[in-house]
Amino acid sequence: MSGLFTLDGRVALVTGASRGLGKAVADAMAAAGAHVVLAARGEDALAENAAAIRSAGGAASVVAMDVTDEGSVVDAVARTVAETGRLDILVNNAGMAHRSPVLDTDTAGWEAVVRTNLTSSFMLAREAGRPMVENGWGRIINMASIMSRVARPGIPAYVATKHALAGLTTALAVELGGHGVTANAIGPGYIRTELTEPLYQDPDFSAMIESGCPAGRWGRPEEVGGVAVFLASDAAAYVNGHLLIVDGGMTVSL
Repeated sequence: MSGLFTLDGRVALVTGASRGLGKAVADAMAAAGAHVVLAARGEDALAENAAAIRSAGGAASVVAMDVTDEGSVVDAVARTVAETGRLDILVNNAGMAHRSPVLDTDTAGWEAVVRTNLTSSFMLAREAGRPMVENGWGRIINMASIMSRVARPGIPAYVATKHALAGLTTALAVELGGHGVTANAIGPGYIRTELTEPLYQDPDFSAMIESGCPAGRWGRPEEVGGVAVFLASDAAAYVNGHLLIVDGGMTVSL
């Protein structure tokens, strides 16, 4: 049974891997045996993370990528395949939020979120999907959100793109499933990371999250990393087109 959860021999490309959930996913996959290719715009932080993985006995390398730039995406995927010989797992984790009420949101802000959260995931899935289909095995994991099912005021573009990302996941599952490639999404709730630290430090907001969550606390990044390893492994071979919510029960609680 334990062999179902290993990622030995696999190559995983993780975007937004310089911090937060991307770093946690990369760490977890490396610990499970994958060669992890960490991708983001800032190479210094990536190099530090890759060095830490190697120091712990894992395998990691770095590729610079701007997920909003098509040429950069195409080049990064091609380099990953050329340097490692394969690409088995893609984790579309890079994302952003534009905090503005819908009536005050300008088109430029909206389009920036769409490009970063949705279009980038499509481009990466297309490019990574090609070698996966050729090899007859692959895992595409999109980092969605509880905002793929519900909404909160003040982040309309984020909510819309996360709903759309869940839809993209099902489209990929339908088109690629017959080629041995699965596509699933993870929907984190409120996880304490560098990006959410200001919200965590807000006493009123943090109390609202903790009181509204059956688990009574914020999530930890490694709790998302473990879910990503499962979806990437042979244990999830028959899981396809699924949005796996990781929120301590928040979205099913009144």
